[in-house]
Amino acid sequence: MSSLEDVMIEITPQVLLKAYSCGIFPMAESADNNALYWIEPERRGILPLDAVHIPKSLARTIRRGGFEVKINNDFDAVIEGCAEPRAGRRSTWINGRIRSLYRELFALGHCHTVEVWQNGELTGGLYGVHIGRAFFGESMFSRARDASKIALVYLIARLKHGGFTLLDTQFITDHLERFGAVEISRQAFQQRLETALNCSQGSSAGDGRDAATSDGSFSALSDGTPPTDVLQLVSLASKTRCATE
Repeated sequence: MSSLEDVMIEITPQVLLKAYSCGIFPMAESADNNALYWIEPERRGILPLDAVHIPKSLARTIRRGGFEVKINNDFDAVIEGCAEPRAGRRSTWINGRIRSLYRELFALGHCHTVEVWQNGELTGGLYGVHIGRAFFGESMFSRARDASKIALVYLIARLKHGGFTLLDTQFITDHLERFGAVEISRQAFQQRLETALNCSQGSSAGDGRDAATSDGSFSALSDGTPPTDVLQLVSLASKTRCATE
């Protein structure tokens, strides 16, 4: 793990995207420390998109509704929510440089938010980075029961419908394990990442998109998709297969 300040290189959105494509991501010690560090875990967390488990109680909550899910609506509010203190964590690693870099990625269309709104209030959400058919989850937050879990379910549905093949969770938590997240070796992750980034020519997209495209489509799923359809999408086998598989 090396500080980005120890390496004589300007960190731009393009450098950050290159780092992600190599399986590396940045973190900070705290909000008060502007130093960033490259992280490449020996064991990597992923959530296999064809092996997602939705707890029955959460599925009932989603079917009941009472919330609105918005996509890419308010990046600043989402990253602010992710930076809030929470149980077991008094301080945040999201510092000013992190906010600035990911705000730039958002403007470029490489960073996305999934937001859960209830009664006009943002109650939970997540953000992450999109390259090719890979989505790199960065952080999530919840201000109301199940709000971040709802955001995750809607993210998974969007990724599966859009032809993504990899959901990187970086690390594993109890929260993610309940959905089916697992740890794999660095080498195994690199193989999955390479496939997701090179998944193009000859891929068979079953969702009406151009099969020759190398990118997953984050906008393929309508924002107003009914909750029951979202749950069905999550339970279906992925339609996209890469020619390299």
